[in-house]
Amino acid sequence: MTDISLDTLTASAARPRRDIGLKKRYAAERRFRLYGVLAIAIGLAFLAVMLTSIVSKGYTAFWQTTVTLPINFDEKIIDPSNKRATDPNVLITANYPKLAEQALIEKLGIDPNNKADVRKLKGFLSDSSRVQLRAIVAADPSVIGTTRNVDILAAANLDSAFKGQIDLDVPESRRKVSDQQVEWMNKLKAEGVMAEHFNTGLFSYGASSRPETSGVGVALIGSFYMMVIVLLLALPIGVAASIYLEEFAKKSRFTDLIEVNINNLAAVPSIVFGLLGLAVFINFLGLPRSASFVGGLVLTLMTLPTIIIATRAALAAVPPSIRSAALGLGASKMQMVFQHILPLAAPGILTGTIIGLARALGETAPLLLIGMVAFVADYPKTPFDPATALPVQIYMWANEAERAFVERMSGAIIILLIFLMAMNIVAIVLRRRFERRW
Repeated sequence: MTDISLDTLTASAARPRRDIGLKKRYAAERRFRLYGVLAIAIGLAFLAVMLTSIVSKGYTAFWQTTVTLPINFDEKIIDPSNKRATDPNVLITANYPKLAEQALIEKLGIDPNNKADVRKLKGFLSDSSRVQLRAIVAADPSVIGTTRNVDILAAANLDSAFKGQIDLDVPESRRKVSDQQVEWMNKLKAEGVMAEHFNTGLFSYGASSRPETSGVGVALIGSFYMMVIVLLLALPIGVAASIYLEEFAKKSRFTDLIEVNINNLAAVPSIVFGLLGLAVFINFLGLPRSASFVGGLVLTLMTLPTIIIATRAALAAVPPSIRSAALGLGASKMQMVFQHILPLAAPGILTGTIIGLARALGETAPLLLIGMVAFVADYPKTPFDPATALPVQIYMWANEAERAFVERMSGAIIILLIFLMAMNIVAIVLRRRFERRW
């Protein structure tokens, strides 16, 4: 009885200590979960702030202010000497902005002899009216002597004021839009002559010193050329290297050295690949600067380690029993790899490739070193023509002093983020759709 009583007392005394230990462990687990939730919440909060800032500044870039004016293609201004039949250059060098200015003067009811008001009109319409009206006349010379309604782009400052991006309550001396211009803007807006339209020029224009005629058209073509080059070079080379290292190469110090270097290359800063491209492709091989082909080669070098690592992981995830079964049925090692292992690893390979392409699409530093930061206004016809890329275009607009370029920069960031999100969504869908659980 005494022994039983002592054991009972010992157990009773130990139970509170165990309960205290369990409570501490449960409390620690709850704190750890709370820390994890807080970390995720903080990350999402910063992401929300970043996206809100970009979208709030950039969504207006997809809209452009235009002024619809009845343009009188006056022959006295376009071809006063009637020489266009013998000298086609007359139609090129004509004073087309004068046509837009006269139409605006008539629309606003301004006295042409009032030089002060006429001078204030200089910053109302975009200088791109010259190119726009010249293109109309070049396409159809019969418009000379007639009047047609044409949507003329508003100047960058008027576009910003029309969108509410300029505080019109501050004194006139502290803003780039005068009170008279604001009055004219409100008048044209009330008449329905001045309005916002979807900005197709953002996707079709090239580089320009005027914000209202700047776009990402050339940058999109350049990025497309580079992504095609990266896909054509990095995918086959990366998959071939992965298959050799994972399925055929014998384990040795040499293969271990290769694996270590591949892993190290995946962590190398991208600017190092830009230095390599500058030294090898431009200085040594003499390839053209600012060309999409050189940019594609540099991004291929940068993307290869990512594709190799992802492909090797996908190959290693295929169960050894698949290999044993194929070899047991008489298949050669080559047949086993290409007819059994590679198809099963394809989802992981595609996912790694798309993620690598998404990373390459957003790179800027290596492209700056190979000269793709050039001012390029014309579309590149081949990958060897001068071009720029979408992230580089964003970088160039970020360095511009004019306020309107901030809007263009944020709009281009939104376009880039849409492409990146689309590529990552495709990678996730492919992985979930074709991935097999072993």
